[in-house]
Amino acid sequence: MLREVSHKTAAILAAVTALTVALVATVRAADDSSGNPVQAQIDHGKSTYAEKCSHCHGPNLMNSGTITPDLRAFPDDRTRFVTTVKNGKNNKMPPWGDILNDDDITDLWAFISSRRRQ
Repeated sequence: MLREVSHKTAAILAAVTALTVALVATVRAADDSSGNPVQAQIDHGKSTYAEKCSHCHGPNLMNSGTITPDLRAFPDDRTRFVTTVKNGKNNKMPPWGDILNDDDITDLWAFISSRRRQ
């Protein structure tokens, strides 16, 4: 009887774990009803930016002391952004694809695009 309960408990825990993982993945990819990234993505992107990007690109998405682009004016081109972050650009920006995972880069895009100048 105890073995039967253990198997049931293990099965329930496995199901809960699978559902939790699926829910987290859904929330990470989710947009709110207006099509905007969820605030958690923007917040994570902001902290990733502060830690990994601001030393070159400046604390406010621009750095007047270097030739880095003003990220507030970055084109509405997510594919270009992701490619540039992952692969670097023209020996001016190093590649970050081995340091930042896809979720980090998605969250960076959410943060930067939320601060875009119109």
